[in-house]
Amino acid sequence: MTILKTTLTTTAAVAAMTVAAQAADCPVKVGVLHSLSGTMAISETTLKDTMLMLIEQQNAKGGVLGCEIEPVVVDPASDWPLFAEKARELLTVHDVDVIFGNWTSVSRKSVLPVIEELNGLLFYPVQYEGEESSKNVFYTGAAPNQQAIPATDYFLEELGVEKFALLGTDYVYPRTTNNILESYLQDKGIAADDIFVNYTPFGHSDWSKIVADVVALGADGKKVGVISTINGDANIGFYKELAAAGISADDIPVVAFSVGEEELSGLDTSNLIGHLAAWNYFQSAESDANTEWVAAWKARMGEERVTNDPMEAHYIGFNMWVNAAEAAGSTDVDAVRTAMYGQEFPNLTGGTAVMLPNHHLAKPVLIGEILEDGQFDIISQTEEVPGDAWTDFLPESAVLKSDWKDLGCGMYNTETASCVQMNSNY
Repeated sequence: MTILKTTLTTTAAVAAMTVAAQAADCPVKVGVLHSLSGTMAISETTLKDTMLMLIEQQNAKGGVLGCEIEPVVVDPASDWPLFAEKARELLTVHDVDVIFGNWTSVSRKSVLPVIEELNGLLFYPVQYEGEESSKNVFYTGAAPNQQAIPATDYFLEELGVEKFALLGTDYVYPRTTNNILESYLQDKGIAADDIFVNYTPFGHSDWSKIVADVVALGADGKKVGVISTINGDANIGFYKELAAAGISADDIPVVAFSVGEEELSGLDTSNLIGHLAAWNYFQSAESDANTEWVAAWKARMGEERVTNDPMEAHYIGFNMWVNAAEAAGSTDVDAVRTAMYGQEFPNLTGGTAVMLPNHHLAKPVLIGEILEDGQFDIISQTEEVPGDAWTDFLPESAVLKSDWKDLGCGMYNTETASCVQMNSNY
């Protein structure tokens, strides 16, 4: 009887794998769309390495739907139009089942019309400005209400900041985020004259006048804080200029949304100690899952390699996609999308990430203080905050709701009870 039971169980398992394999053409192909050259390679190469590790780990568990997962890696080379071409190549030439990729918002917006035309599926892992909702994108990074707004509240409530310098690199993410923050701060009673906004190009190096303008904000004795959406190596010159002006984190604190472990790795952090960053994950988070994840990463990549927030976003998004495909019994985009709603997966900070009908995650908000070793001392952590595709702090967005599960709409106007068609370049 025991032998018969074992034989039947084995036969059933083989049959189930056969059915699963028929539901998905083996191998299952996963597109990896991250810059491996150009200005963004320093950040995006790590995310390519992350995806390869996740795929390798999943294949060791049996792959998905009885199939081995095959990564298809392309290099859009930090060239925004090339992202669109490479996305089309992944979907039409390589016939991938899903794409994990992009970093900058301009690269995502380049890809958006392609994946919508071809009904592809993109998992986007980086914090962004919101104000977008596509049925073909799952946004696993932070929306403004999961990073920018809580960081601003921390400045207001915990540090007593009364005047704000909003400093950003000149592209869509900083400009949209700062528009939201200007509106939010004025709602909180901060006068328009107490908000200084400045944009600089990628790679900007001469910060003397801008830092002088920031310092001048506090001439009346009011507490000044900097909210930074400065990207890339321009941060190095900015923090150096602050230090050269004799400004410490106690004098004028800076909270950054694009400075993480990867950006600090290998840098002289003496000018950054005490300044802050807001993310949904830090390597220093204390949980069993994070200890295991960091150890696996270092064992694969080397002891000097660090983990960061967008890596965790890929970790969550990839595992949710695998579970959704298994639940749907298929890698078909429409079937997987339906199975994604309500997916839960343990995050690396000790909680649980949940995929919402608006294609955003519920995630905790962490604020960390930069330490000398380039890691972060976590000084504030919230419970899971649901990501909001459309901000409540811009009038035109406050009336919009994204609900792909029940309403089948990413821009549902709650006042007119109608669905608005989103332009891919919104």
